[in-house]
Amino acid sequence: MKRFLTVLAVLLPLLAFADSQEARLLRFPAVGGNNIVFTYAGDLYRVDINGGMAQRLTSHVGYEMFPRISPDGKTVAFTGQYDGNTEVYTIPVTGGEPTRVTYSALVSRDMVGERMGPNNIVMCWTPDGKQIVYRSKTHNFSGLRGQLCKVGVNGGPAEEIPTSEGGFCSYSPDGKQLAMNRMFREFRTS
Repeated sequence: MKRFLTVLAVLLPLLAFADSQEARLLRFPAVGGNNIVFTYAGDLYRVDINGGMAQRLTSHVGYEMFPRISPDGKTVAFTGQYDGNTEVYTIPVTGGEPTRVTYSALVSRDMVGERMGPNNIVMCWTPDGKQIVYRSKTHNFSGLRGQLCKVGVNGGPAEEIPTSEGGFCSYSPDGKQLAMNRMFREFRTS
């Protein structure tokens, strides 16, 4: 029995080390230019589209998710939860200090673990790269519906997109049409 426990004591750290070398739960991937940006363990990472070693872009204790790469491939918009609020931020695709783009009141709907996902989830960029589209639950007190909004890349007042509700969406290349999903399930895994 003593020998078994000794072997077990030696193998457990090795198994833990081997397991730490695997990348699991990579979520919310975005492809743009020559990059793939994704969330892993609450931070954003970038890897070349042809593969290679992933570079960590963020390291804040807050949770970063739903990255979207700008049309020119230089900037990543993402949803970040810092200091309790869930807001839209941008960061250069090479990393750096995040810049806050939206400012909204703290609401209980900002919780990351909420079934329908947090507030202010980044959906896409406008084709000209001047605005970021995100789903807001600011004007919905049930938390079961979300309104699509646009905000300038440098912040400013948000503009509601005239739909009754919306989730994942994408503009046509000319920016004249918006394809969207009315029901949102961006945060659900089943």
